[in-house]
Formats: sequence, C-alpha cells, structure tokens
Amino acid sequence: MRAIVYSSSGGPEVLRLVDREAREPGAGEVRVRVAVSGVNPTDWKSRSGTDPVGEQVPDQDGAGVIDAVGAGAPFAVGDRVWVWDAAYGRPDGTAQELTVVPARQAVLLPEGASFDLGASLGIPALTAHLALRAGGHEGEPLAPGALAGSTVLVAGGAGAVGHAAIELAVWAGARVITTVSSPAKAALARAAGAHEVVDYRAEDAAAAITLLAPDGVDLIAEVNPNANAALDAAVLKPGGMIAVYATDSPDPLSFSIRPFMTRNLRWRFLLTYTVPPAEKDAAVAGVQAAVAAGALRVGEEAGLPLTRFPLERTADAHAAVEAGTTGKVLVDL
Repeated sequence: MRAIVYSSSGGPEVLRLVDREAREPGAGEVRVRVAVSGVNPTDWKSRSGTDPVGEQVPDQDGAGVIDAVGAGAPFAVGDRVWVWDAAYGRPDGTAQELTVVPARQAVLLPEGASFDLGASLGIPALTAHLALRAGGHEGEPLAPGALAGSTVLVAGGAGAVGHAAIELAVWAGARVITTVSSPAKAALARAAGAHEVVDYRAEDAAAAITLLAPDGVDLIAEVNPNANAALDAAVLKPGGMIAVYATDSPDPLSFSIRPFMTRNLRWRFLLTYTVPPAEKDAAVAGVQAAVAAGALRVGEEAGLPLTRFPLERTADAHAAVEAGTTGKVLVDL
C-alpha cells in the first residue's frame, strides 16, 4: 500500500511516499481503508519537533471504511468511520491507504455524512467540545439545550477549532459571539452560525463585546491567551471560564492578576491527547450526536473552506497548514 512516512524531524521535505505492507489488526483493533486524511497544526508541529522511533506515518484524523476487524472489536467490514488520535503514541497515522487503530478510536459515520466531514472532526471538533464543556460538565456530552441561556465567546471563529466550537455551541443552545481578523473571515464565521461577529482589527473588541453582552460572557474558547488575556478579563462575567486550547506565541503567559482575582475568573488549559478518558469519551459521544443531527458541516458554504491535495503531495498539505491556510486542509487517498 502507499503511505507517507518520515524517519527524522524537520520540514515538510522529510515526508516521503513509500510502498509498505499493510498491518493486520490485533485484538480490539480495526483496520480502516482511508478515503480522506485531515491535516492539523499538531501534525506539522509533531513532524518538525520530534524524531520518531523508526518510520512514522503522520496525521491524526481521517475517515474511511473498515477493512478488517480484530477479535472483540465492535465493528463490521464495510462500516463507515472517522478516526481520532491515530498517530498519537503510535507509528500509524492516517496518511496511508490502510491504517490500524484501537476500536475506541474509530467512530461510526452516518451515511449522510461525507468523508470530508469525518476527516475534519478529530482534533478540531473534540477540542472544541472539550473547551465548551470546561468548568464543571467535562464528563457530559453536549446535546441540544445543554448550553441554553449561556453566552460563549469563540476566539478565532474562522479557524478549524473555532468553526467547530461555533457549530457545537449553537447546536447546544448557546448564544455565540466570535472574534475574527478580516471581513472575509467574518463571513465564514457567520456561515458557521455565529450570532455576533467582532473584527478585532477594525474595532475595539472589548468595547464591542461588552456592548453585545453587557452582563459578560460565560465561557471563552481561547486560541491565543497571550494576546487576549486582558480582553478576556474585561468581557467575562464573574466566575467565568477561559478554556485555552492553543497559543500563537512561545513566550510565557503574562497578565495582570488582579482583574481575574476580583471577579473569580477561571482558566482551564486543554490538550485533547491527554485529557482524562471520561472527558474524551464524552467529547466523542457529543461530536457523534452532533454529526448525526447534521449540526457539524464543512465546506465554503458552511464557513470552513476545504483545500485538497493528493497523497503524494502530503508535504504540500503540511506546508499549507503551517502557512496558516484558512479552513481545512485534506489529503485524498
């Protein structure tokens, strides 16, 4: 089978196309014939920062069809699935024609849901779910009405995680405000379903958000805490939560403590790979329910443009994500 591998850390040029033998699934595992692989920032960061042990196939997310089933795995050959964390702590990512994952990391994909959607779920949608459930409900899947009466601020609503956070929060009944950096990204955030959009380069974001939510927002899904700490303190209601899932800066996080103390504000830092299993299982269940309800969508009309590459151009796909391509980058197999 065709596969993309790398044997040392570095830029996209370390990725190479090889022909390798497909592995048979062991007990509790399934083998997936990958139709589409999704590329995330974590994929190029892992490739550029860590030397693998032997050959590593990149990319955590993907979607396809069950090709073989190991003993005890609750699937059948032909089942459509999306997979998550395929390459975390394992050599088998989704940038190959056949990948083997633990059955827990394969999730049934309804007939009406595309492989493009399935390949866009893992890291972005699970991270978004974890952020939206931070602050006391971590073990509970999102559902319609779960966030009713709350106001959520999604920082960076045109990104893949921001897009999923908007869609999930709206589905769960929240009022959603999001920040973006351009009119084009504002249009994408509105297409995703955001109720209010603030262009932080065109207006005073804190003043605009305070006008929209004078009592403050309940929760912030935060992509850039270094830049936004002061803004977050200004717009959160007392007892509010900041769920941080990324950063745009290698610098230590530094902010004035007093505004957070006086309003009893809370921080939660998230890494989807290492959250407790109960939280991850709840996120998988919540995302699966949202997919079944048609609440998660991809494509330009849904606010998440798709950029595609064939398998042999996976290096270009990684480079596109590293360059900050808006939307979701996919690899077709």
